[in-house]
Amino acid sequence: MDDPLTPVDPLERTLHTARALVLADLASGEVAAADVVSMVEDSVVQRRWWVEQWPEGAAYVAGLVAQDVQDALLESHGRWPLCPVCGSGDPHALDVEPELGPDPHWVCHKAGVKVASVGSLGSATGGAPTS
Repeated sequence: MDDPLTPVDPLERTLHTARALVLADLASGEVAAADVVSMVEDSVVQRRWWVEQWPEGAAYVAGLVAQDVQDALLESHGRWPLCPVCGSGDPHALDVEPELGPDPHWVCHKAGVKVASVGSLGSATGGAPTS
């Protein structure tokens, strides 16, 4: 039986955190259906291998999982997440920035603004007010 006081492996912590952040964003937009959650799991499996090869990239995993899921959704469901900032014109998706870096966030390139950190999209799309 595992000792509950045993520290969690840093790789596992990184992967669990990335999964939780992306699932929070999906749930905030009511997009977290079973097939979409499977997309998150597939990305986490792929990123596990990636970060095992390049441990210094652990800080980038959440943004990469968000991008992986966004790409997979585009192929099967359409653009996600839609921009909550631009009220007119064609609906468009937010992008993750930096593409490969720590502290990933969703941005609207059309308006040139940071909308929310990955994992906090709900606050920008009708959850708690952002400041």
